[in-house]
Amino acid sequence: MSRSLFFSFFLRMTIALAFVALMRVWFTPRGWILGSVLVLLWAAINAFLFSRSVRRSVLPLEVATTAIPERPVGFVGSQFSDFEGLAQAISAASAHVERVLHKSAESRRELEAMIDSMQDAVVAVDQAGRIQWTNQRMEKLLPTGSMGAAVRVGHALVQTIRDPDVLACVRSALEERTITERRSTSLLPGRIFEVAASPMPGGGAVAVLHDITRIEQVERTQREFVANVSHELRTPLTSITGYVETLLDHEAGLSPQAREFLTTIHKNATRMNRLTEDLLLMARVESSELELHPVAVSAEVLIRDAVQAMSGMVQDEEAVLEVGPTTGCAIFADQDAIVQVLSNLIENGIKYGKSRGNGHSRIVISAYEVTDPADSVEFSVRDFGQGIASEHLVRIFERFYRVDKARSRESGGTGLGLAIARHIIQTQGGTIRAESELNAGSNFLFTLPKASPSSI
Repeated sequence: MSRSLFFSFFLRMTIALAFVALMRVWFTPRGWILGSVLVLLWAAINAFLFSRSVRRSVLPLEVATTAIPERPVGFVGSQFSDFEGLAQAISAASAHVERVLHKSAESRRELEAMIDSMQDAVVAVDQAGRIQWTNQRMEKLLPTGSMGAAVRVGHALVQTIRDPDVLACVRSALEERTITERRSTSLLPGRIFEVAASPMPGGGAVAVLHDITRIEQVERTQREFVANVSHELRTPLTSITGYVETLLDHEAGLSPQAREFLTTIHKNATRMNRLTEDLLLMARVESSELELHPVAVSAEVLIRDAVQAMSGMVQDEEAVLEVGPTTGCAIFADQDAIVQVLSNLIENGIKYGKSRGNGHSRIVISAYEVTDPADSVEFSVRDFGQGIASEHLVRIFERFYRVDKARSRESGGTGLGLAIARHIIQTQGGTIRAESELNAGSNFLFTLPKASPSSI
């Protein structure tokens, strides 16, 4: 049964005062010295006993409070009623901590089960690059060595994974605190992985290895199939075009209906020829078989070459091609490939940028230095036609995507020009985008990095 701290102190003081009163009755004034000594001795003994009682009562509370972060302490009692509120608060805090730890343990088990069920390999490291945890997929991915498990918690990641791309990706996430993505081809023989490393808020990083071997095989097979079919179609299409041109040029006795049919055949065969050429080019670009030879070249020279290359089409279509503001700044890119990109954009502007007023196209091509991305030159090919609706802008660079299918077929478009342009620009470290407003025209812009002083 607990007692009051005040009551204990009051009881001891009452006994001491009663002893002093008795001394005044029983002892003579000469005996007061001995009585005073006895009273002081009695006070010292009581103070010692009282402080020891308080310490004994506080000690369990201190021990319980210290143990709370590690384990629940249950009910905590005290021999003094004055400390019962504190003891109850400690017990309540302990119960709360126990519930939080239980919930945290359940969440951790759920997270571990979820991570283990992933098809991707996951590994987390601390700031020093030591493995903190991993999932079962990661453990099964690497072969088991003579020391047991290939992935061991507490060991450096560099001792487990020797792939330089994976290590560089994790190192970049640790040092630069940014999400980093890389492609790994040497982690396992014949396997291709897409590696993404992200920094963790408390320090360290987590890396996810996604196996894209099957995807790469399917895409490679698809590219090879498209390239082979396109290559096989070139010979018969060339023959058809040649025979039709011969009949149209040298057979004067053709009836108007036969001439109309042959003209339609020639038009569609020419379109098929363009489609096969674009498919072959697209296959080479996507498979990295297209050899690019980047050099330092002036933006003005690229625009001049593109204007000259498209002068024939501009004249035939009675279009207006203007050169806007340009810069003499040099970029580092493949000259022929960039001229082809500019030509594709100009051709699109001629075909789809016709104004409603006079039915002719007006295109303005320009180039200027920009700071975002830093040290880049941005090229612009703008038309003043019907424009493109906003819902089409996000997909306009996809293969075979057409804003207006009927108009694209009528103009002979293949639906691959913008996709080819995007791949060529991205391969050389640039970006490409489109801006448009209905009935106000479209503006296609792409950026390329400036040439370094050493390459000029």
